[in-house]
Order: sequence, then structure tokens, then C-alpha cells
Amino acid sequence: MVGSVRRPPGEWGAAARVSARPFADRVEAGRALAAELAGWAGRDDVIVLALPRGGVPVAAEVAQALGAPLDVFLVRKLGVPGHEELAMGAIASGGEPLLNEETVRALGITPEQVARVVAAERAELARREREYRGARPAPELRGRTVILVDDGLATGSTMHAAALAVRRAEPARIIVAVPVASEDACELLRDAADEVVAVATPEPFYAVGAWYADFTQTTDAEVRALLAR
Repeated sequence: MVGSVRRPPGEWGAAARVSARPFADRVEAGRALAAELAGWAGRDDVIVLALPRGGVPVAAEVAQALGAPLDVFLVRKLGVPGHEELAMGAIASGGEPLLNEETVRALGITPEQVARVVAAERAELARREREYRGARPAPELRGRTVILVDDGLATGSTMHAAALAVRRAEPARIIVAVPVASEDACELLRDAADEVVAVATPEPFYAVGAWYADFTQTTDAEVRALLAR
């Protein structure tokens, strides 16, 4: 049976162990997540922000079930120069780079290299803002309950950067909500979110994609269509 995690920061206990079949796809995962968030339905202070691209189909189901507006919040991984698949940090729209200083030191990455990667990812964030939002202004978050949604959390570093950036907008509450997460990721987020909701926290945790029968990459066109809907 799939388990639910709903613990405020600082109250992470022993790892929850669950076993369940994988979600069929992000739509099914979003519906399962929406059920865990049902207590927030019908409130006019709630907004759902998706981390593109994979978080958007999940968040669309959540927003629809709660009757809440849906928008995107953009975050980019900061890849190690020459080994871009390896993250040395992350950066979110409107936020400062969040670096893994241990990784930077261990790999001897220079400040100049970091600056080049940050500049490139800032440019990509701006491009995606235009791609997904067009002329629409960013939503007002001050005083609102912000539900940040992705399709899963492995290390949690990208969501951590997103939550810290959202905090700068002075929301009333930040809820991180995902279908599946590692316990390590949940622990990382305890200082950035007011609440973390996960449908499943498997132990051991292998990969987010392992919990989906269909983990096909979400396209920019799909993101635009879901936001328009």
C-alpha cells in the first residue's frame, strides 16, 4: 500500500517503508497527490506552482482537484563543467545560486567556472519564462499558501533551491508536494518548507523514474497546453 508522509520540518522520524506498484504516469501520480492535499481545496489563498517540465502534469491534476490556479516556478540544475549531468548546485527564478560547496571544493571548480555556469543557466531560466509564461506576469505570492509540486524528489536539491527562492516572496506557507521522495530529500527540505507531503517515501530509494510505468519526458508543448488549460 502506498504511504503518505506529512511531517512539519524538524519532525522527521524513522524512514517510512512502503511497497506499491509504480504510478502509471504523471497524471495518475497527480491524482494520488491531490487526494493527500484535499484539505486545501476551495481556498482562495492557495496557488499551485509546478517545477517544469515533469512537475507540470502532476501539478495540473492537483490544481484542478483543489480549484486552485496553476503556474510554473523555474529551477535549473548547475552542472559541473565537462560533466553537466553531475550537479554542483541549483538556481531558481529570482533566487541566488545554491551551491554544494563540498562538490565544488572536491572537484576544484573555480569561481570563474561557477560564474559561467550560473550565467548560462540564468539565460535559460529567462528563455523558459518567456516560453511558458509569455507576457503574463509572475503570480503574486505574498501572503498566499504556495504548493510547490514536482514529479518526485531524489536528492531534493532542485526543490530546495525553489523553496528558498519562493520564501523571498513572503508567502504565508510553503508546502512541498510530490508523489514520491527519498527520506534524505525530505530531510534536506525541513529548513525551506513549512510542510512536506509525499505519497510514498520508499526505502531504499533508487530513482524517481522507477516509480512510474511511463516516465516519458514532458515536452515544452505539453507544458504550454497544460498551463493554457
